[in-house]
Amino acid sequence: MLQLDAESLYAELREGVRGLLRPEAALVGIWSGGAWLAERLQRDLDLPGGDKGYGVISSTLHRDDFSARGLGGTDATRLPFAIEDRHIVLVDDVLYTGRTIRAVVNELFDFGRPASVTLAVLVDRGGREMPVSAAFAAAKIVLPASQKLALAKADDGAFSFTVQVASRREP
Repeated sequence: MLQLDAESLYAELREGVRGLLRPEAALVGIWSGGAWLAERLQRDLDLPGGDKGYGVISSTLHRDDFSARGLGGTDATRLPFAIEDRHIVLVDDVLYTGRTIRAVVNELFDFGRPASVTLAVLVDRGGREMPVSAAFAAAKIVLPASQKLALAKADDGAFSFTVQVASRREP
């Protein structure tokens, strides 16, 4: 069975994101795992804006499988800064098909035109269906389509991974 140390991978992600940051860049985490990562990166990298200086973005309204997935009520986009001409470092936990990234970029452009969008992920699991790649991935693994890699956050903020059997193909 696959064992991934999410805390060790987070340390690698933190250093990778540090190298991607430009002046006036902003972190935007994809709901929910990416948002957890962006929140902790904002604090650990001591970025401007303090605890509220990062954004959270949802893919819900721009998904190509919206009718099958439905509208989730807890994953609202929150961008506490202007997007226009800003360098955005988009953060997610697991990159798989690329459909979430496509939807999130569409959502991001609803708020303005960034100067650039750079993707950093904790794990790239392959299986791409869209022409999307991460500028930084702390780990690259291969999992069968029947399995789902899920990031969990403990009450103390520590990250861990579980591998689950997907009830259907998770995009």
